[in-house]
Amino acid sequence: MSPNQSLLSAFSVTHKWPPQYPDRLQLYTLATPNGVKVSIALEEMGLPYEAHRIDFGSNDQLSPEFVGTFLNNKIPALIDPDGPGGQPLALFESGAMLVYLAEKTGQFLPKDPARRYEALQWLMFQMGGVGPMFGQVGFFVLFGGRDFEDKRPRDRYLAESRRLLGVLEQRLTGRRWIMGDDYTIADMAILPWVRNLIERYGVGDQVGWSDFPETARVLAQFVQRPAVQRGLAVGA
Repeated sequence: MSPNQSLLSAFSVTHKWPPQYPDRLQLYTLATPNGVKVSIALEEMGLPYEAHRIDFGSNDQLSPEFVGTFLNNKIPALIDPDGPGGQPLALFESGAMLVYLAEKTGQFLPKDPARRYEALQWLMFQMGGVGPMFGQVGFFVLFGGRDFEDKRPRDRYLAESRRLLGVLEQRLTGRRWIMGDDYTIADMAILPWVRNLIERYGVGDQVGWSDFPETARVLAQFVQRPAVQRGLAVGA
């Protein structure tokens, strides 16, 4: 057993999903908007990693092995066998993972303190607003919308999603990316959710997608990036 295998065996998740390459980052994911944020980042950063598909249909995320390592039983989740101080580090919460990977590699997060916090602001905009609101739209549209006579909850989430798109549209007007010329983890966090809202949930008409040409422009250039295309395929 290699040193890294021995270290990783302390994490219960590796008992159900044994690593073939224990020296690589171990990613536990599915091709959801949150899941692909981290696979896209790993591809953009050129980090070697091993992906393990967590199947919701089999409730993999609720298994004792998964929960024993990642208490929040959500994907994505990550183990770095070479974490701070050379010790393995297990993380859940995609936003925390993006910050960790950006700082580990020195990529896609501005070095200037003011711009760094500005980028983190937009990352939190996704974590606290875009993800939860767009996700609720997805629930009502894909699963619950026809089962509820009262459409007010669904319409509330649609209205808030439109408001959030408006904020993003203002930010992107005259900018190549959220932080201007610099492509950052904020783009990797937000744009997969915008893609999902329009393409998978199919609510372009309901949120007035045609009113957001700058956001559409940036989304189009985002999905054309080869690393983004590879990241989107992970866990599919």
